[in-house]
Amino acid sequence: MAIQDMVFDPLKPYNNLPPLPPKADIETKAILRKAITAGRTLAELKGLGDTIPNQSILVNSLILQEAKASSEIENVITTNDALFRAFTAQTSQVDPATKEVLRYRQALWEGFDTLRQRQVLTTNLFVKVVQTIKQNKAGIRNTPGTTIANAATGEVIYTPPEGETIIRDKLKNLESYIYEEDDIDPLIKLAIIHYQFESIHPFSDGNGRTGRILSILFLVFRDLLGLPVLYLSRYIIDKKNDYYRLLRKVTEYEEWEPWILYVLDAIEETALYTRKKIIHIRDLMVETLQFARQKLPERVYSKELIEQLFYQPYTKGRFLVDAGLVKRQAAAEYLKKLEGIGVLSMHKVGRENLYLNTKLYELLAQ
Repeated sequence: MAIQDMVFDPLKPYNNLPPLPPKADIETKAILRKAITAGRTLAELKGLGDTIPNQSILVNSLILQEAKASSEIENVITTNDALFRAFTAQTSQVDPATKEVLRYRQALWEGFDTLRQRQVLTTNLFVKVVQTIKQNKAGIRNTPGTTIANAATGEVIYTPPEGETIIRDKLKNLESYIYEEDDIDPLIKLAIIHYQFESIHPFSDGNGRTGRILSILFLVFRDLLGLPVLYLSRYIIDKKNDYYRLLRKVTEYEEWEPWILYVLDAIEETALYTRKKIIHIRDLMVETLQFARQKLPERVYSKELIEQLFYQPYTKGRFLVDAGLVKRQAAAEYLKKLEGIGVLSMHKVGRENLYLNTKLYELLAQ
C-alpha cells in the first residue's frame, strides 16, 4: 500500500502534500526517452521563432489563441471573432467572458515582460498574474472551505491545503525547486512544478490559468522558449479527462510516470502544432506581400504595412498611423485599396471601421 493511500482523504485539507523533489523515480527509461524527443521539438520551435523578423506578430496572434483555450478549460467561453474584435475595437460592449480571456492574455504578456526584466519566478509573480486575470486584489487563500469537485456529479475529489502560512511554506518549497541546480531535465521538472502548483491551489479562483501561465514562463525562464507562444491549453482541452485523472493518480498513489509522460506529450505535440502554425503565418505574410505588389501601386503597400496586418486579424487606420507608417488620411485610403483586392474585408463595429485579414483569421481559427 502506497503511503498516499494512508494519508490522503479527498474531504480533508491536504496539508501533508509532500514537498519537492518527489521521492519517486522521475527518470524512468520511458520518461527520459520522451524528454529527449519533446526537448528536440521544442528547440526547433524556439529556433523557428528566432527567424521571424518581427516577433510581436506571433505574440499577439498566438497568445490570444492560448488565452482563449486556457479560459475554455475553466468554462469561460468566447468566440474567435468576439475576441479579435474586442482586442482591436474601441468599444465598451464586450461580454464578460471575452473580457476575461483578454485579461489572461494581458497576464501572460505582463508575466513574460516581468521575467525579461528580472529572471525570477516567485510567489509575488504568481499573485500578480492571478490578480490580472481576476481583476481583483485577492492574494493567497486565507479562509477555509475551498474544494475541487467532479463537475458532473458534485463529488468532492480534492481539498487543497488550508492556512495561509502552510500554503506560503509550500509555495516557498516550490520556488526552491524551480531554482534548484540539478541535472533533472527541465521538461521533467516542468511536469512536477505544474502538479505541485495545482495541488497547492494557492488562490480562491484562477489557479488553473495561473498554473498554465507559470508553465509557459518556466520554459522562457530556462531559455527553452524565446517567446511565450506554446499553445499548451489546446492539448489539455483535447485530453481534459486524462489531465485530471493523471493529476489524481499522483496525489492518491504517487504515480508520477503517467503524469510526466502526459506533460511531455503535451509539450511535443503542442510544439509541433505551434511550429506549423508559425510557418503558415510566415508563408501567408510573404504570399500577401507578393500579391499586393502585383495588384497595387508601390506607394500603397510596403513590407512594414503588410506586417502590420498580421499583428492580429483585425486592424484599423489608427494602428497604421501609430506604427508611423502613414498619415491618417492615407491609412484609410490604403486599407480600402487592400479591401478592394480582397486582402481585407471591412466590418463596422460601433463607429469604427475594422478591417479583417480574412486568411489570417481562417488560419488562426483552424
